[in-house]
Amino acid sequence: MLLALALLALLHLPPPPDHSPLPLPVSSSPDPPWEVADPLSGGPARRERLPVPLTRSRRDQPPGRGRRRRRGVERKTPPWLSEDDLRKMQLLASGQVVSKTRIPAHGQVMRVGLQALGDAKGSALPASPERDCQDGRCGIIKRPGDLYEVLAFHLDRVLGLNRSLPAVARRFTSHLLPYSYTDGSLRPIIWWAPDLQHLEDANNDQNSCALGWLQYQEMLQSRRPAVVAVDAPCSSIPHGEWSRLALFDFLLQVHDRLDRYCCGFQPDPSEPCVEEMLHEKCRNPEELVLVHILVRRSAPSRLVFIDNAGRPQHPEEKLNFRLLQGIDSFPAAAVATLRLGRLQSLLLESLRVDRELWDSQGGAEGLRPLLQTIDRRARILLQYIQEHNLTVFEDLPC
Repeated sequence: MLLALALLALLHLPPPPDHSPLPLPVSSSPDPPWEVADPLSGGPARRERLPVPLTRSRRDQPPGRGRRRRRGVERKTPPWLSEDDLRKMQLLASGQVVSKTRIPAHGQVMRVGLQALGDAKGSALPASPERDCQDGRCGIIKRPGDLYEVLAFHLDRVLGLNRSLPAVARRFTSHLLPYSYTDGSLRPIIWWAPDLQHLEDANNDQNSCALGWLQYQEMLQSRRPAVVAVDAPCSSIPHGEWSRLALFDFLLQVHDRLDRYCCGFQPDPSEPCVEEMLHEKCRNPEELVLVHILVRRSAPSRLVFIDNAGRPQHPEEKLNFRLLQGIDSFPAAAVATLRLGRLQSLLLESLRVDRELWDSQGGAEGLRPLLQTIDRRARILLQYIQEHNLTVFEDLPC
């Protein structure tokens, strides 16, 4: 009886499928993991999964959020890079070179006019270097050895200083440029600010005002603007601007602005300040002057930091503390960022946006030695602030 019931049940089972289920298609499989080096621990790379494709709701987000993809400027954008920064970085990274101009007395740099991809209005007009630059569509191509300027730009933004001009790394192929610029080497290109204020003196055109070292120190002690003519561009620069400059220059060891004579350390004989016999002037402080002190006509109370390549290999035992002389307070937001202890990871997040630089340096692993150097200098600066009982000040809204 039981056998008969079992046979009856088998007769009523549904027919088997025509084929067994196939494996999921490749596009449906989980995204392969990718390696991200841990920027703080220095240990082995950890594995994370690639971001999932954007959904429609994410693509419809307003500008400034989510993931941006641009030629040379891509990946998820960190919040300290503004939309204006990204537009200028994109122009520098992918704009077509339409004109070139040599900069007098600066033979190793080239100013180029750039036309954004898809700029129909710009393509309809003949190239004009002056018009292009006045419209904010120019950049300065510098030497391959100045790539550190790109890192300096990102450091400026991570710390919330916002005084450097946008910069990216790029390889050039334009037939308008000399071969030395198109030989495949990676060069920094920095956005050209059309309204930088320059002195009319041809021998001092890299300043917006003439300021000596003793005058600068007296100004810092009195906490008053520089004692210069009332209508001079630097007369309205507040004390906090010099604090931002000193902090930035110390981390990068930029000596050219505040100590072009190398008075704050013992320079090697090969240093330009020695070869040009500038170091000898340290004996007479009255002869010492500041250089690259610039402002824009549109913002005469804000310094503009240029020529920020600095010295990535400057030895720690020779750090130039003269750059901090006379400074009694620092911007609170920048100091708070340094105290977080995450400077390396924040810089890595920012530098990933510049794909040319990132790939050329070998990603996180290749950049880590430079970032560790800056991080050590940051710790030394924090110790200096503590030992000298220096204060911080809150940034005023722009």
